[in-house]
Amino acid sequence: MSTADQYFIPEPSRWPIVAVTGLFFTVLGIALWVNDVNIGPYSVILGMLVVAYLFFGWFGDVIDESLSNKYNKEVDRSFRQGMFWFITSEVFFFASFFASLYYFRNISLPYLGGEGHLGESHILWEGFKYSWPLVNLPDGTNYTQLKEPMGAAGIPAYNTAILLTSGVTLTWAHWALKKGSKGQLMLGMFLTIALGVTFFALQAYEYMHAYKEMGLTLNSGIYGSTFYMLTGFHGLHVTIGTIMLIVITVRCAKDHFTKDNHFAFEGVAWYWHFVDVVWLGLYIFVYWL
Repeated sequence: MSTADQYFIPEPSRWPIVAVTGLFFTVLGIALWVNDVNIGPYSVILGMLVVAYLFFGWFGDVIDESLSNKYNKEVDRSFRQGMFWFITSEVFFFASFFASLYYFRNISLPYLGGEGHLGESHILWEGFKYSWPLVNLPDGTNYTQLKEPMGAAGIPAYNTAILLTSGVTLTWAHWALKKGSKGQLMLGMFLTIALGVTFFALQAYEYMHAYKEMGLTLNSGIYGSTFYMLTGFHGLHVTIGTIMLIVITVRCAKDHFTKDNHFAFEGVAWYWHFVDVVWLGLYIFVYWL
């Protein structure tokens, strides 16, 4: 147990090994799946089950330690620093994807399309001319036609409004926690979770529409791969964030937090607001421009 001048050191744990195992089978399965290896989906399922077990067990241990008053102010400061650096790493994770999108759109493709010293270029295929998004792609001797690129209206606009609203409801819940209003706290959390689930459902519908009706797939050139890479990873973060919100809501119902001691709530709120900001960037640079 921590005291004012003693930092809590947990016992050696098996959870890091479990985490590495789960991530290994998940990433391996994804690599096999996209290359049409039959065992790929099963490896992903196994990896996700191991990761779910990890979250349930490891986070449960941390919650028990917190409720047992084993953490002092120094431990709390360490948690805050850890969350700060985790979100910082996520910022650079998405920044690399945005940088790739910028490079494709504004440097490499215009260059290959004839800008600069190349003149009229046929490096990619005969008669290639730069435009974004690329909708005319050669497939052997023929050209596959994307019916249309993704637009900013409709579901993307709805999802933008949904995520921005979820940030408001989560902040409203945070205020309620600070002033001790459990009814407002629970309502705010339920609304935030509902908005997160709605966002995920609409994005899943958008993906099905894009694949079946618009012909936008992972094989649709650089436009298709960057679209699904950026929006897919963001959707994964929304899913993770929604699960975190559900866990925090359960803890709120059990009165695990006080107005002066609720970093777990704040950490999830930081993550969710980060996800909101990333979506604004996606909406502008992937859907709008």
